[in-house]
Amino acid sequence: MENYLILNTLNYPILSLLLIVPVVGALVAMFLRGDTLLKIWGLAVTLVTALISLPLWTSFDQTTAKYQFVELRHWFPALNLDYVVGVDGISVLLVLLTTLVMPLCVLCSWTYIKTRWKEFLIVTLLMETAMIGVFVSLNTVLFWIFWEGMLVPMYLIIAIWGGARKDYASIKFFLYTFCGSIFLLVAIVSMYITTGTFFIPELMNADFGFSYQVWIFLACALGFAIKMPMFPFHTWLPAAHVEAPVAGSVILASILLKMGGYGFLRFCLPMAPAASLYFVPLLLVMSLISIIVGGYLALGQSDIKKLIAYSSVGHMGFVTLGIFLLNDAGIKGAMLQMINHGITTGALFILIGIIYERTHSREIADNSKLGMFMPIYVTFLGIFSLSSLAFPGTNSFVSEFLVLFGAFDKYPLVGAVSILGAILAAAYMLRLMQKMVWDDSDGHVPHGEHAEERKSTLFDCNIREFIQLAFLTIFVFWIGLHPTPLLDMMDSSVAHLLHQIDAGSLLPDAAHHGESHALLEGAGTWIKNLF
Repeated sequence: MENYLILNTLNYPILSLLLIVPVVGALVAMFLRGDTLLKIWGLAVTLVTALISLPLWTSFDQTTAKYQFVELRHWFPALNLDYVVGVDGISVLLVLLTTLVMPLCVLCSWTYIKTRWKEFLIVTLLMETAMIGVFVSLNTVLFWIFWEGMLVPMYLIIAIWGGARKDYASIKFFLYTFCGSIFLLVAIVSMYITTGTFFIPELMNADFGFSYQVWIFLACALGFAIKMPMFPFHTWLPAAHVEAPVAGSVILASILLKMGGYGFLRFCLPMAPAASLYFVPLLLVMSLISIIVGGYLALGQSDIKKLIAYSSVGHMGFVTLGIFLLNDAGIKGAMLQMINHGITTGALFILIGIIYERTHSREIADNSKLGMFMPIYVTFLGIFSLSSLAFPGTNSFVSEFLVLFGAFDKYPLVGAVSILGAILAAAYMLRLMQKMVWDDSDGHVPHGEHAEERKSTLFDCNIREFIQLAFLTIFVFWIGLHPTPLLDMMDSSVAHLLHQIDAGSLLPDAAHHGESHALLEGAGTWIKNLF
């Protein structure tokens, strides 16, 4: 194991603390009384967790691809099963994204959640532990435990505090993701039977035959594609987003969807490199369809939350597109897109929650001409809308540019088609801004004395709301104007991943490879010919 790990050089177990602190916070919350005290306690716990995570940024060694801050404890020696956690350049940024977003989830729920605050805080904190656990686990069983563990809190958040169709949305979310997880579990057990290890770095270097890689890839990819979600597995997402409370939508958009992309990078590409190369055409086609279908469906929505939900399908399509370009620019762009989407779309859902608390409607027609009454709000709306459509100078521009650069460098036709997604993003986001900030053609905007009544209802952002949005705005322009620190952190790990793919795709068993290749050749040739 020591070949893959750098043991924790800090004086405290930072990753275990990140897992334990939210759980302890949830246990303490069980004995607290009063919503105000619970809100303050939840904000304090999430802020402490965020502060604990900061050394992951300041002390991270960018020159190595090894896993850092590693903690190793023997768990079940008879099964060669250990508690082992660590981060590399691929996972460290996602851990930091998680810890920095969670305090905002408490803040945006401050007045939005009206009932059962104790239960809400408990499931939110347990959700934070599960999400961090996914990104730090270096053991496939531990990974799967956290992967499954986040389903119940997210189900409860939607089912208890959701909207009118919360039962439908929560059950659909649970069934889709649970079914995908079953295939992932089958792959994990199968790899253990074959290799005798659950240790992820060792599985990345295992010598699997091509036929075996195909089945491992398909089992894992199905679970990750549902989580992304990729077309045609995307139908659970709009329902979950629309019915979830604001914090639930922020968690879904900012963190949960990223687990699918992380799974592709951590499992599919290094553990089944030859199969990944073979299925590249199929995944590229699915990614392009996700980009175009997501943008097209977003363009036709009258519900603001549905519009942003469908836009996530398109934006995550750029993530899988970048991943399966299998080049440096594409993978770095995909990883950066995951971070940027978490920042921008999380902010947009916070903005939706703010206006919904005032007008009690998510329809664009009921929220028009806000520029008259809420200048600070529409300023933030403009910033995050421009970021969402990848306007130059914002964070999303950098990540989409890298993905497009990687696409044109390798498959010019793929790059040309993916530009349609950028055009659709500009269309639906500019339409949203135009109608919400200026448009009054629907007749819903009163004038005269009625305008004064509307003005009293549509009060501008308060200090709590301003802090949330200003905090995320900093990252929009920092990453947009100076992305180098983030790209440097992932550089060594991405280079190592590409080396693993190149080395692993050269299977020694040529006869076995040829036999397995023939089984799939008929289904794959027509896709390959497209490129």
